[in-house]
Amino acid sequence: MHHPSPEDSRSDARLEELIHSAILSGGGALDVAVILPEVISVEEALARICREPGCSNFGLSPSCPPHVSGPQGFRGWLKNTSHALFIRINVPADRLYSYERREIMMLLHETVAAIEKKALQLGYSGAKAFAGDSCKNIFCYEHPDCRVLAGGGKCRNPQSARPSMSGFGVNVSKLIKAAGWAVSEDTGEKYSKNTSMAAVYGLILLLNHSKSRKNRT
Repeated sequence: MHHPSPEDSRSDARLEELIHSAILSGGGALDVAVILPEVISVEEALARICREPGCSNFGLSPSCPPHVSGPQGFRGWLKNTSHALFIRINVPADRLYSYERREIMMLLHETVAAIEKKALQLGYSGAKAFAGDSCKNIFCYEHPDCRVLAGGGKCRNPQSARPSMSGFGVNVSKLIKAAGWAVSEDTGEKYSKNTSMAAVYGLILLLNHSKSRKNRT
């Protein structure tokens, strides 16, 4: 039987503070679920979809394939992850599938980046945030090239742009089920008149580089 230690209590307090901060930052439109790393399904087949049949954003930014470590890299991070925060931003479907989509995805990136920053401040020294869609398409759509890939320059939006879960093969549908949310709220299909609300999702891994995850027994 596992007996809570002072370290466990501090960890729980950090997690509660992080969740509270995330909910406040969402202004009422944000849902947060605590996910154990064991339930995060990382699948090679999903990551391959970026290449075959092919995503229009493939290769356009350093946060998308083939410039990311993919499922193998993600599994490595999971080994030292104690918990993960899975977030959902609820939006009217007609907005998500309109010209406003870019602004919504920008909000998603900015939100997970802010939660990542708070996690780092609370001592999760290796916290990593993931969002959706390509940062090139969201933040640098007016620029012909990503500055990093074009000439080895600095990212124009390092404080906000985060990698997409898709490139790492994260099964978002399984995460939605693990969170206890209705999968039907975001099917990934185009907006229809029968859909009033939709959602976009992000993931924050709570890693600590200095310590490996302890067995929870």
